[in-house]
Amino acid sequence: MLTKIIPGGQTGADQAGLDVAIKLDIPHGGWIPNGRMTEAGPLPEKYKLQGMTVKSFTQRNEKNVLDSDGTLIVSTGKLTGGSKLRVSLAQKHGKHFLHLDFKAVALTEATQLLASWASRLALEVLPAENS
Repeated sequence: MLTKIIPGGQTGADQAGLDVAIKLDIPHGGWIPNGRMTEAGPLPEKYKLQGMTVKSFTQRNEKNVLDSDGTLIVSTGKLTGGSKLRVSLAQKHGKHFLHLDFKAVALTEATQLLASWASRLALEVLPAENS
């Protein structure tokens, strides 16, 4: 059973995941670069991510991958930027990951794939990344 999510805190799916966690009372956490910076400015304090001593999004991604059981990446097409990096980091550290491309799978199929993947691997702590 999922006991915690660790989004990267960026706008879009990351913050949507945090909002759902708050609404459903699922613990959340993880790391964000120094200054709680996102691509749109500082992350609101309501999100319980820990600031790092560095401003590196790469180091943030790696720390979140290491602190998790598996990584969920959601996109609408080819992976780029931090999402592509997150896959590379998961592979480097032997961590499970699932990429759901909504250009390739319908929402109902994606939901089934996610539930099956999380159940099969008995994932408890899951970071999420959007592309």
